Amino acid sequence: MSVTVHAELSTIPGVKAAIAAGESLFLAGSREALSQLPRGNWVGGTICYFMTEEGCLQAEDRIFVTKVPEFALEVRALDYGPDNLAQLHRDAPDNGFTFVVLPAASEVLKTFAEQAANFDGFLLHPIVGWVSGVRVDRIGLDMPAVFNGKSGAVLEDRCVALHISLPIGKMAELEIVNIFESGGGDVIRFEKAGFHASQCLVNGKPANLAEYITCKGIPTEFPLVGDYNGSSINVSFQAVDAAKGTVELYAPVFAGVDYHFAKPVADYSDAFAKAATGEEPEPAFACNCILNYLYGKLEGKKAGHLTGPITFGEIAHQLLNQTLVRLQILDIG
Repeated sequence: MSVTVHAELSTIPGVKAAIAAGESLFLAGSREALSQLPRGNWVGGTICYFMTEEGCLQAEDRIFVTKVPEFALEVRALDYGPDNLAQLHRDAPDNGFTFVVLPAASEVLKTFAEQAANFDGFLLHPIVGWVSGVRVDRIGLDMPAVFNGKSGAVLEDRCVALHISLPIGKMAELEIVNIFESGGGDVIRFEKAGFHASQCLVNGKPANLAEYITCKGIPTEFPLVGDYNGSSINVSFQAVDAAKGTVELYAPVFAGVDYHFAKPVADYSDAFAKAATGEEPEPAFACNCILNYLYGKLEGKKAGHLTGPITFGEIAHQLLNQTLVRLQILDIG
């Protein structure tokens, strides 16, 4: 049985009142909106796109609020840099979960994306959250940030986390919704990890990835899909420069992983709506990728019964792209 958690798009005065009442909160909003909040037991990050009960929308004067349930035993707000990021997993509660938000295009996000799977405790504790961003037309002009409400810090080079301990009888569970699957065909491999790719192996033969994509006419709104020990994980394209022979990615590729280009989706919006609408109860937290919002033309459309921030990357133990992530808190007796 799933436990219902209060989550909604709220006004700034409403969030201030919740902080004053001593609520522990996980927040998403514009830098201007989050900067108006008082100190308290909350963390958050910059984003202005949201899934709401009325439909997906952009708003810079409201904040999406996920309240930590009252039955939580302990809630700790902390921040981490690239130098001590492995401590994130060590600080995670034995029974509970951790909300985390990392700034886009930061060194701490790069470290998390490339090294999280090697940290002690990886996969042992639910780590869920997202990557903060800016308005799409302000990319490269404004800086994504995260906020530690406990200390009052506004950070562009560190991540923030809310570690939440649950009582016996409660358990957190993560779920990933992915509308993409491997399209089969050529096997793409890389010899080193990173967010940038030029040379690769196609069916074992050296090739330039940008040239391959251009010559094949591959649509880059659909990601690469990697086989990560039986799990299909997307790696989305940021930019392909055929003249320079370079490809920029929103998540790193890894050496030794078989990648295929995703099977094309005929009706992106419809496929996503069907995948997001199920019989599952309302989650404690959900977030969706900005690429799903843009490519799926989700403005004004509902994402099933889900609400939450629309982000520059999703976290479910590791960095994800073009997915939707849900967290359930289960009552196991």
